Amino acid sequence: MTTINSEFSEQIETTCAIVGGGPAGMMLGLMLARSGVDVVVLEKHEDFLRDFRGDTIHPSTLEVMRELGLDEDFLQLPHTKAPKLSAEIAGKQITIADFSKLPVHHKFIAFMPQWEFLDFLSREAARYPNFRLIMQARVEEIVEEQGRVAGLTATVPNGSLSIRSLLVVGADGRNSVVRAKAGLEVENFGSPSEVVWMKLSKQPGDPNETMGHAGPRQGFVLIDRGDYWQCGFVIRRGTFAEMKVRGIEAFRETVIAASPLPAERMREIIDWDDVSLLQVRIDRLKRWWRPGLLCIGDAAHAMSPIGGVGVNLAIQDAVAAGNLLAEPLKSGGLADSDLAAVEARRSFPTRATQKLQLMMRSSRRTDQGNEKKRKGPPAFIRGIARFPLLSHLAGRLIGLGFRMEHVRRR
Repeated sequence: MTTINSEFSEQIETTCAIVGGGPAGMMLGLMLARSGVDVVVLEKHEDFLRDFRGDTIHPSTLEVMRELGLDEDFLQLPHTKAPKLSAEIAGKQITIADFSKLPVHHKFIAFMPQWEFLDFLSREAARYPNFRLIMQARVEEIVEEQGRVAGLTATVPNGSLSIRSLLVVGADGRNSVVRAKAGLEVENFGSPSEVVWMKLSKQPGDPNETMGHAGPRQGFVLIDRGDYWQCGFVIRRGTFAEMKVRGIEAFRETVIAASPLPAERMREIIDWDDVSLLQVRIDRLKRWWRPGLLCIGDAAHAMSPIGGVGVNLAIQDAVAAGNLLAEPLKSGGLADSDLAAVEARRSFPTRATQKLQLMMRSSRRTDQGNEKKRKGPPAFIRGIARFPLLSHLAGRLIGLGFRMEHVRRR
C-alpha cells in the first residue's frame, strides 16, 4: 500500500467500489444502488465535461433506460436521432445500417453529449442513500489481503482515501489503472488507424445526415450535433506527427479532399489546438477478474470507434454485472464463480464484435496490391451497396449487438 502524506485521510467501508465514472461505472453504480447494494463510485476528473467522447446511445442502451423506467425523462435531454447510418459512394448516398425493424421501442441512435448522459445517471443514482459518487479521486493502489482484493487507496484534492470493499470494479477505460495494478494480462489486436476529431459549423446546404461517412474510403465521419458537426478524419497510425510537421495548411487540404463540406469550412480549424487525436486500439483481457476484482467496459476490452459500439458494449457489461452480482453482494457471499459468470456472459459478444471490427476496418487483404481497389471503400461497405437488405442486418449488429442484456426486475 502506498503511504500518502496529507492533511486529510478518510476511511470508507462499502460493499462495492467502482473505479471510473464513465458509462459502465455509472450504470453499474445505479443498478447496484437500486438493488440495495452499498456502492461508491470514484471518478478522477472534477466533472464529466470532455469533448469527443463516445456520444452514441444505441437502441440497446435506450431499451435498458426504458426497462429502468427512465427513458422518457432521459430523452428530454438535448439529442439528435439517427434512424439509419449512411455512407457516400461515388457521389451516391447509401444506407449502411437501418434500425427501423429492430424489436425495441426506440428504433434509433441518440447522439447526446456524454456528459449529459453521465450527469443524468449520477442524478438518478443519487436518489438512493446507499450510493456515493466521489469526484477527483485518483486510485493509487489496490489493497490485497490473503490473496484477495479487499479495497483500494486513492488521492483526493485535500488528502487520501482508503476504501475497504467486498468487490472492486475497474470501469476506468482503456488505460485502466485498476487492471494495471491488478496485473491482468492484456491481449492486443492493434489497429492500423487513428481518428482526428474536430468541430465544424453547420450551414445551410450541408448534408442532411445525422451521421454519415464520406470520402473515397469512408475516411470522413460527420455527426450532427445540432448547431455544429463533429467530424472525424481517419488516418493511418503514426502519420499524425508527419501531418503536424507539414503544417496546418497542408492538413486542411488533406481533409478537404475527403470532406463533403465546402472547402472554406476548414478555415475554422485555426491551429492544432482545434483538433484531438484518438488512438484507435482493439484489445481485451485474457481474464477479466481476480478474487475480489472485476473489470468491465473498455477496461476489459477496448474497441475501435467503428459503429460507435464501445459505449453500448460497456453499458451491456454493466447490466450483466448488475444482474449477476447484486444478490451475492447483498448477501455477502460473493464468490469467484460469480465474477467468472460475468465474463462468461459477456465474452462472446465482446469477441464477436471485435472480430467484426477487425474484418471491417479495411478493404480485403487481396485488395492491397491493387491500387485502384485499395483506394475504394472497405469491402463491407461495397457489400451493403450491392445488397441493400444487408443494411438491416448491420442495423441489428450495431444497434443491439450480439447479445443484448435486459434489466432484471428487483
